[in-house]
Order: sequence, then C-alpha cells, then structure tokens
Amino acid sequence: MSERQGAEGVPTNQVIVLFGATGDLAKRKLLPGMFHLAQVGLMPERFRIVGAARKGLGDEQFRALARDSVFGSGRKPEEPDVWERFAESLRFASVGDGFDELGVEIGRAREELGEGAEVLFYLSLPPQAAAGTVQGLGDLGLGAGAKVITEKPFGTDLASARKLNRQLQDVFAEHCIFRIDHYIGREAVQNLLALRFANGMFEPVWNRNHIDHVQIDIPETLSIEMRGSFYEETGAFRDMIVTHLFQVLGFVAMEPPISLEAKPLGIEREKVFEAMPPLHPADVVRGQYSGYRDEDGVAGDADTETFVAVKAFVDNWRWEGVPFYLRSGKRLAESRHLLTIAFKQPPLRMFPLDCDQIAESFGHDHLTFELGDPGSISASFLAKVPGPRIQLGEAHMRFSYADTFGGPEEALDPYERLIHDVMLGDRMLFTSSAAIERLWEISEPLLEGPPPAIPYEPGSWGPEEARALIAPRHWHLPTDHV
Repeated sequence: MSERQGAEGVPTNQVIVLFGATGDLAKRKLLPGMFHLAQVGLMPERFRIVGAARKGLGDEQFRALARDSVFGSGRKPEEPDVWERFAESLRFASVGDGFDELGVEIGRAREELGEGAEVLFYLSLPPQAAAGTVQGLGDLGLGAGAKVITEKPFGTDLASARKLNRQLQDVFAEHCIFRIDHYIGREAVQNLLALRFANGMFEPVWNRNHIDHVQIDIPETLSIEMRGSFYEETGAFRDMIVTHLFQVLGFVAMEPPISLEAKPLGIEREKVFEAMPPLHPADVVRGQYSGYRDEDGVAGDADTETFVAVKAFVDNWRWEGVPFYLRSGKRLAESRHLLTIAFKQPPLRMFPLDCDQIAESFGHDHLTFELGDPGSISASFLAKVPGPRIQLGEAHMRFSYADTFGGPEEALDPYERLIHDVMLGDRMLFTSSAAIERLWEISEPLLEGPPPAIPYEPGSWGPEEARALIAPRHWHLPTDHV
C-alpha cells in the first residue's frame, strides 16, 4: 500500500451491513471488493462488516465463506496478517425471524468502533426482498442517519419506481440513498468527462453541427445464464437500457457542469433526461434468441426480449435532430462495450470518384470509446494512401489505458470504486429518485405497447430489423476496424 493511498480518501469509521451476504454478488464482487479496499488503505481506519441473510451462520462460518470468496477472486493477500485483520471485522446476523438479532449486532459494532461511527446498509437483494427489508429497518428505527445502497432494477415501470422510492424515503433521507449502477463505476465511462471537459479540441464540436449520430452498443455472447425467472420479469430493455445505456447517454449529452461536484453534475444529467421525448414503439426493435423459451424458468410462449435496439433523441439546442442509437442483447456475435461518436461528412466532395465511393463505404469519421475494462479511445478517419495518385484508405489512432497508464493491482474495479464513494458520501456517480422516475416516464409508451419480439439466431447480430432502424447509417459493429 502506498503512503499516498493510505492518507487520501479514508472514510469515517463504519458499520457496513451486507444483506444477501451469502448470495452470488456478495461472494463474487462485494466481499472481495471490500477486502481489496482494505488492502490499498481505502477502507475506514476501523470498520465492521455485518453479514445478514435468512440462512443462519456463525461468525466463523461467515469468515470461512468470505475467505473462499476473496481467495477465489484473485484478490489474494500478499501477507497472511492482511487477511487476518480483515477477518476480525466480520460478523454475521440471521434475519430469518426478524431484525432483532441484527439490531443487537449493529449496536454492539457501533460500541466497538466508538462515537461517530456511521452505518451503511448494502441491499444485495431482489426488489421484493429489498422492500420488506427497508420496512423492517424502519420499524426498528435503524435508518435514521444511515446510508443505503440499492441494486438495480430500480423498479420495473413508473408506478413501481415511485413506490420503491417512497419506501426508501420513508426510512432514509434522499441524500443517503445510493442507487448503484456498476457500469458507471468503470474508469472508461468516467473518462468521458475528462475527454469532453479537460480538452479544448472536443467540446467545440460536441454538438449537432458536427455530430451525425451517436451509438451506445453493448452486445453480449452470453445467454441469460440460469436467470430465467429474473429475465422474465425484466427483459433486455429494463435490464440494460433504462439503467446502463441511458446513464451513459446522460454523460455523453450533458452540458458542462459548473464543477464536478455531485449536485451540479447530477443537475446537468437530469436536464438531458428531461429533454428526451417519450420513446415511440416504432423506434424500438425487440428480439429473442432461438432457444430462450427452453431455458429454465421461461414460459413456453414468452415474448420477453433478449435483444433490444432503440432510437432516442435529446430535444435541446445542442442535440436537436441527432439520433442516439442504443443496442444490447444476449447470444450475439461479440461481447463489446462501445460508444461511437459519428461525425458528419464534409460538405464538399473534392476527391476523385473512386475516393468518394471509399468514403461512402467507410461511413462517418468515428471517435470510439471501448468502455470495457481497461478501456481505450480510438479515432477512425480517412487518409491518403502513399503513392503517385490520390487514393483514400482507412486510418486509426488509438489510446489504451493499459498501454499508457499500465494496470496496477491497486486499481479499483467498478463496485470497489462505488462502495468507496458511498462511504465518503460522494454522490457524483449516483442517480436521484427524480432521474429514475423520469427515465421510466420516457419508457412508458414502449412498456405499454411493445412491438413483438422477433426471433434471431444465437451468434448473429440480432434481428435484421435492427439494421433497418439505423439505415441509411450502419452499426459500428459488426466491423473489422475497431
């Protein structure tokens, strides 16, 4: 651990209550993540992690579970005493018969940490279980002054989102509610802010005068992976568009905030959502991969989409008339996390006919962000091919996080970054209840009258209708030049 990391960004002493402590997310991400924060000096000086689940475990059993999770994740301690110090912080309380045992454990942990210790609840739970948990915490008065992290989905429509927000706000103050979206915790997503607002070459052309369209594309080769029941309740639109892709759109389209503090940044992102007109079902393509109905937990006549492509707009001075194309789906040809800014063609053609044909087949000049970790930014453009005649060819310039800054073991993954932000009370990368409700409001026409899900073959790029949605433009994927 470096001296700088140990001195900066250290939160107040905290009791962290982890609901769903025996679940998949806790074992894959949350317990290894908090251990890594402790490794690099970004956990509080003194803390307790209280696991909570319906299944009863003793403290030692929970420590064994946590040890298996940490050592299986690759976040292995370099020295045995690092793990021992972390293990000493772990406690467990069963909530199968109510929250009385948990209340006692929280009180004991706060006494051990001393005056000023804060309480943070992480609800790694499905929405229905989270609602009951919030009510139980409120009945015992445990929400007063505490922070809470909730996992997506933040409702399944406007009515359920409003209900969930009311339930949370009855127990916790709004500024203490952190709706976590791990996608926004990626370094490459946050680098959008740096590229736009720290470099004078980009912001002057970041508007409808120079940009033809924007693509946000997150295809996946994976199937629904034994999550049939969950997917039947959500589908690709609720799972990916309303959460991850709309949030990325907010960063792309926002006006410059007066600072990078949470409040001004949140205000500008919310302005983007307010400027988005409701989605029209004709501007949405839904698809379902062949074989989805054979998955466990899926109805034989299910119309749930495993693929979705959306054309959206932001009706303000900066973006009027510029389409934003969003696409995501399961069992597609590649797994990528791509944001593409496509610039307009020059107004005057001055190259020979064959060069113009090359330009037309190439499409638009592109600025492409690979949002997957570690991330990269590439510029694609046309340049003259060396030789005696004028001939154009595709050219590319690329910045890679790994090549430029390396990949130090101390780098934080998205969950680690966001958990650390919550402990500090930093809301910059979190969404308000008003923004969540606005996004569901935009989505209502589609949810009330969705077009039918069109079958597509696994390993393809989804229904052919998705190509018609973006025509005469083309999806930046599939392509062989990124």
